[in-house]
Amino acid sequence: MKFYKKLALVSTATIGLISLSACSNNSNNSSSTKIPTKITKKTTINFWYSLTGTSQNALKKLTKDFEKKNPNINIKLQSQGGNYSDLQAKLVSGLQSPKDLPTITQAYPGWLYNAAKNNMLVNLTPYVNNKTIGWGSYKDSGIKQALWDGAKINGTQYGVPFNKSVEVLFYNKTLLDKYGVKVPTNMSQLASASAEIYRKSNHKVRGAGFDALNNYYMMQMKETYGKDFNKNVNFAAKDSVKAINYYAEGVKAGYFMQAGTQKYMSTPFNNGQVAMFIGSTANEAYLKQGLKKGYVYGVAARPSSMNVQQGTDIYMFKKASAMQKAAAFKYLKFLTSKSSQLYWAKQTGYMPVNTAALNDSAYQKAKNSKIPAILSKTSKNLYFLPVTKNSITAYDQVNVNMQNILAKASKGQNWTSDIKSGKAKLDASWKQ
Repeated sequence: MKFYKKLALVSTATIGLISLSACSNNSNNSSSTKIPTKITKKTTINFWYSLTGTSQNALKKLTKDFEKKNPNINIKLQSQGGNYSDLQAKLVSGLQSPKDLPTITQAYPGWLYNAAKNNMLVNLTPYVNNKTIGWGSYKDSGIKQALWDGAKINGTQYGVPFNKSVEVLFYNKTLLDKYGVKVPTNMSQLASASAEIYRKSNHKVRGAGFDALNNYYMMQMKETYGKDFNKNVNFAAKDSVKAINYYAEGVKAGYFMQAGTQKYMSTPFNNGQVAMFIGSTANEAYLKQGLKKGYVYGVAARPSSMNVQQGTDIYMFKKASAMQKAAAFKYLKFLTSKSSQLYWAKQTGYMPVNTAALNDSAYQKAKNSKIPAILSKTSKNLYFLPVTKNSITAYDQVNVNMQNILAKASKGQNWTSDIKSGKAKLDASWKQ
C-alpha cells in the first residue's frame, strides 16, 4: 500500500497536462435528473480500481456481501494493474474516449481535474442528500467533512472518500528508551529529541526523517505559517525559507535524515539507522515484516496539531444511466458504512472513513496493530492538497525542490541558490 501511495505522488503530474476534446459545460447539476430510489431491473456497475493482496480480497468480499443484499445490482470489479500509475494511465486513455470509461473509478482528485472541468463527472451532492439512496445530508453520512472536502474538485463534491490514511510518527521504542528520550509531541520537540539521539549515539543513529517531502513542506507551511498550498506560495519567501531550513539544517547537522537512495524511511528505520520517522499509516505492515531483531516499534500521533489526509476516493462518470448512478451510489454508501469500514480497516490497515468505525472501542483496542489506538486523536484536524489547476504538478515539483535542497544539506553545502531556482521551477509549474 505504501508503494502505491508514493508512486501516485510522483506520477500524478501527467494527468494535469491532458487536454480533453469534450466541450466544457459549467452546469453540472445532477439534481436535474430524477434519482431512482429503487433498482427495479438488473443493473451492472463497472468499477475500475488498483488494489492488490489483502486490499483486493477485502474489496471482493465486501462487494459479494453487497450483491447478496442487492440482487438486482452486479458490481463488475475491473483491476487496472498492480499500482496506481496503471490505473492513472487507463484513465488518461478513457478520458479521451468517454465511451470506454467505467461507471465509477478509484482515483486521486487531481487526476480528474480536467474531467471535472469538461463536465464528465457526477456532482454527488443530490445523491448524498437523497434520504433513500444516500443519507439525507452530509452530516448524517458519518464521514468527516474534511474527508468529503478532500474529494472535491473546484468546490464540487465529485468523490466519496474511500481508502484513506494519515501520517503518524513511527518510533523505535528500544532506542528511545536506551537514550532516555521521550516521544515528541510537537515539531520543536522532534528536532531537540532527534539532536539528543544523534549526540548520545555518538552520531551512529539519526533522530528522524520525513517520508513525503512535499507533505512535509505543505503541512509546515499550513500549520506554522497559515499558508495554503496554492499558486500564491512564494518558495523563496521568509516563511517558506524557515520551513525549508527546519529540515535542511537538521540534515546538515546530522540529526535529521532524508531517505535518498533508500527511497523510503522505513528501510533505515528497520535497520536502526534512524530512530523515528513521519510517514503514512500504511508503513506499519513494512515495520512488522522488516524490523531488525531486538527492536520494538511504537506509533504516536503526528507531532503537530494538523494532519494530512492521503489516499484515493471513488468518482462517478456522467456517461452512466440514471439507474446505474443510483445503484453505484448505493454501493458507495455500503462501502462507507460502519460495518464495512471496520472490516476494511482491520483487513487493510487503511483508516476508517466512517467516524463511528474510527471511534469504535473494539477497533481502537485492536491487538494486531498499534495504529487504531491513536488514529482518532491524530485525525481530528485534517488538511488536504487543494485540487486546482496544476496543483498536482506543483506538488510534485516541491518534492523535487526539497530533494535537491536536502542533498546539498547532507553534503554540508549551501542551498540558497537551490531555493531560488526552486521558486522559479515551482512558479513555472503553476503557470504551465
